[in-house]
Amino acid sequence: MRQHRLFTEQPLAVGSELRLEPRPARHAAKVLRLVPGAPVVLFNGDGYDYDAQLLSSTREEVRVRTLAVSAPEPEPPLAITLALGISRGERMDLAIQKAVELGVSAIQPLFTTRSLVRLSGDRLAKRHAHWRGVIIAACEQSGRRRLPRLEPPIPLARWLASGHPDGILLHQAAATALTALPPPAATLTLLIGPEGGLTPDEREQAQAQGLTPVWLGPRVLRTETAPLAAIAAVQALWGDFRSHPPTVTRAC
Repeated sequence: MRQHRLFTEQPLAVGSELRLEPRPARHAAKVLRLVPGAPVVLFNGDGYDYDAQLLSSTREEVRVRTLAVSAPEPEPPLAITLALGISRGERMDLAIQKAVELGVSAIQPLFTTRSLVRLSGDRLAKRHAHWRGVIIAACEQSGRRRLPRLEPPIPLARWLASGHPDGILLHQAAATALTALPPPAATLTLLIGPEGGLTPDEREQAQAQGLTPVWLGPRVLRTETAPLAAIAAVQALWGDFRSHPPTVTRAC
């Protein structure tokens, strides 16, 4: 039977009873249509899943009680940061959603020369909150117990200035294939442009800061496809696609 997982911002402990916030409460009552007595799994990003039971569900509130806690989610063998040029609407959402499912540890949205989306002030705050919602939903669906870190969007030049010696710049004309790189130690950054890619000047700036241009095959990939192909390849070469995780156990 499929597990229904809900993210909550609240502290969790075995045996506690809590009232869910509006978002998970609405999802439990109106989307999943759970009734009192139904099992549900809660998580708050601390690395654990908490088996719980729905106690009550009304228009005013949804209450649950936690029953057991899982073993902690293993730390990834390779912490992947996706630095992604901001693209329009559904393309950005899709890239973020699937990157979370594939196991990235952090996402850094970037304003680049060819970014077609211009955000500031309240619009930027709302979009950042929206992306966090995409991350939460992807974690609920994929079984992740830790939320990937979502960094505030910043200009590419400012991000490059902070230094990324372990970085990879995906570029169609690069001379080096991904498989030719030595295994990274513990972290890896992937830099990918928006629609239209990075400009030649931006690519030169990235290389000057130590990022390695890498070729990812003979086909031109869209901005929402390239990160997914790259992350999957990296996970298969050096990450957590190489071994099966331990069985998750619960403690009462």
